[in-house]
Amino acid sequence: MEGNQSEISEFILVGFQLTEDMELLVFGIFSLLYTFNLLANGMILGLIVFDPRLHSPMYLFLFHLTLNDMFYASSNLPNLLANLAKHKKTISFVPCNFQMLLMLSFGSVECLILLAMSYDRYVAICHPLQYMVIMNWRVCSILAITCWACGFALALVQVILLLRLPFCGPQRVNHFFCDIRSVLRLTCGDIWINEMFLFADGILILAGPLALMLVSYMLILWAILKIQSKEGCKKAFSTCSSHLCVVGFYFGIAMVVYMVPDNSQREEHLKILFLFYTLFNPLLNPLVYSVRNAQVKAAFHRVFQKKRTV
Repeated sequence: MEGNQSEISEFILVGFQLTEDMELLVFGIFSLLYTFNLLANGMILGLIVFDPRLHSPMYLFLFHLTLNDMFYASSNLPNLLANLAKHKKTISFVPCNFQMLLMLSFGSVECLILLAMSYDRYVAICHPLQYMVIMNWRVCSILAITCWACGFALALVQVILLLRLPFCGPQRVNHFFCDIRSVLRLTCGDIWINEMFLFADGILILAGPLALMLVSYMLILWAILKIQSKEGCKKAFSTCSSHLCVVGFYFGIAMVVYMVPDNSQREEHLKILFLFYTLFNPLLNPLVYSVRNAQVKAAFHRVFQKKRTV
């Protein structure tokens, strides 16, 4: 098929080659995981909103991170589940571009919020006496709004750059959702500008924040080593451990997916990695913070105790 984007009505998402029976089985498993994701993240949101003890800068950023995870999973999983249930693999042109915008936006917002959380931990441990002055509600709100605004602005630039290109076909996207790199392969225009901006985004959203987080945690570690009491060291480490687990998992996979050059042999492996990333990464935050964070665990206990006394 030749022509430009105005003549394209839909794309075919190749995804994984499964039988109809296997698609129904996968639909059931993915539906359970998606439901659990919404429930677990919703529970964290509820605790942060209704427990006054969690009304602090650290949990304000956790609120935005949890909300972003719910949006991230919801930007592609419902379409994937619908296609599995109906045994079809198509997506219209406009929803495809909207899906790209949302996926890129929420992925970028996650990186920036994790960076803001690392700065919050740095101030809390390295400048504890000035913490409430530096991390006041006005500063925290500005940081959160900036994360969302920058994430959506960068994603919008990528989608606009894609829309200027002509599509020559075939219309088969070798992915289970509209990944911008997979869609770019269907164009017949010069994509060097797109690739340059994608690489620049990778540096700005992945490599840059990761480097800043490493610097902040080196300073945090240095400050912790100077703490005299073992109890103080343990408490300082516990406030950072949950965030470190999330950062290691998220940035580890993201660097492989977005920063390593594409080739045909990696496509199938990347689809599996993306699927794992889409299904399990949004579940990671509520699991990690409910298991490793003492204040969140205490909030859970208070909720359950109230239910028993009612």
